[in-house]
Amino acid sequence: MASVVVAGGRIVALLTAVALGEDGHQVTVLERDPSPATGARAAWDTWKRRGVSQFRLPHLFPSRFRAEVERELPRVAKALDEAGAVRVNPIGLMPPQLTGGRREDDADHEILTGRRPVMEAAVAAVAQATPGVTIRRGVAVADLIAGSPAGRAGRGVPHVTGVRTASGERIAADLVVDATGRRSALPDWLAACGAARPVREVEGTGFVYYCRHFRSAEGILPPSVVPVRQDHGSITSLILPADNGTWSVVIAASAADNALHGLRDPGRWSAVVRSLPVASGCIDGEPLEGRVITLSKIKNQYLRLAAGGRPVATGVVAVGDAWACTSPSLGRGVSIGTLHGLVVRDVLRRSDPGDPARFAADLDAATRAVVEPWHRVTLWYDRHRLAEMTAERRGGTYQPADPRWGVIRGLERAAFRDPDCLRGFLSMAGMLRTPEQVLSRPGLAGRAAEAAPADAPRSVPSRSGLLALIAGAPT
Repeated sequence: MASVVVAGGRIVALLTAVALGEDGHQVTVLERDPSPATGARAAWDTWKRRGVSQFRLPHLFPSRFRAEVERELPRVAKALDEAGAVRVNPIGLMPPQLTGGRREDDADHEILTGRRPVMEAAVAAVAQATPGVTIRRGVAVADLIAGSPAGRAGRGVPHVTGVRTASGERIAADLVVDATGRRSALPDWLAACGAARPVREVEGTGFVYYCRHFRSAEGILPPSVVPVRQDHGSITSLILPADNGTWSVVIAASAADNALHGLRDPGRWSAVVRSLPVASGCIDGEPLEGRVITLSKIKNQYLRLAAGGRPVATGVVAVGDAWACTSPSLGRGVSIGTLHGLVVRDVLRRSDPGDPARFAADLDAATRAVVEPWHRVTLWYDRHRLAEMTAERRGGTYQPADPRWGVIRGLERAAFRDPDCLRGFLSMAGMLRTPEQVLSRPGLAGRAAEAAPADAPRSVPSRSGLLALIAGAPT
């Protein structure tokens, strides 16, 4: 069994710590931010997480996440339920004429939703109660401790043997797991150890999010509050039920769309939301904040701790957003990070502790096979959606050279007309199958095109109507 230091205490870090602790490893989690308050209301009202930029945004936990925690981390699944997480199966919300009736595997499409502070506090409680796991808050990692350049891996590759905290404390470890998120300093830590620069890709996502949360006086979700993501030309709306009678409504747009910056104003934001039939009745509850929560200037990032066919260092790995992250628009960050944490656990199960170079190579291979495809397909989708928004803003129609985008969009439009297309779309959205796997089903692409003609009517409002609402709504 290994001694493991996990840098960072966000959800993915905690889930990784639980998975490793349950396997018998000794795990120390170091998190610079304070402890969560007890109880859902206190966690929402008082917990400050300056290290997590998307902490106040809605969080969707797709069906893949729900299935993984139920199977691999059942104590976590139970804790989320007890904290008030909402379980929703989109198929169960639809009439039989749209779904074609109940099918044997329809239960696979159930998702979880909840406010991030409430859900993270629940996961933190499970981690704290896991034998072998110690959580130290208010402790930040400053850099890595590494062996001589020759190292146990040989050929000049540094071997990480622990971390140094901001206070100067040295903590030894057989493995350091960086789970510090989007702002990870791992490339700089590695450079300070004399390691070669890892493969790194960085680009702006180009999105901005405008969000508000609501609560019903009765503590029960209104019937109109169901999980719906819908594109409306140059904006996208998302309605997301959450824990304990709360929910959220989000408008996503291109950060370059200066004409929409007025959505920061609650009155203008409300006017736009009320113009959307799918969302118009969802903002009549008690607002949980007096302003519109915004998030922008986030980046897509990818980090591979290998170069030229060998690891840049051994004894250290990156998981979740510290490894790769995309925009929050599809709600996949925690799910991809959870898969990654379980991959680390599985590779440790078959790893020889005396051969850190082999562990690094095996983890790199497993990450690229199991986790990286989800990062790449999410990045692909976001790039096309942003380009589509840009074309709409300029008064044109998006016509990419990549024919797959048109097929995927056709499948999405056909989801409410064809039962097979519906399940294919939900499989992609829930991270159960990649688009390639879904569209490999014989005849499905053709059925999507047949059920969703290219001249399908656009949803309201029009671009001119959207701008008029933003210009004319009261502040």
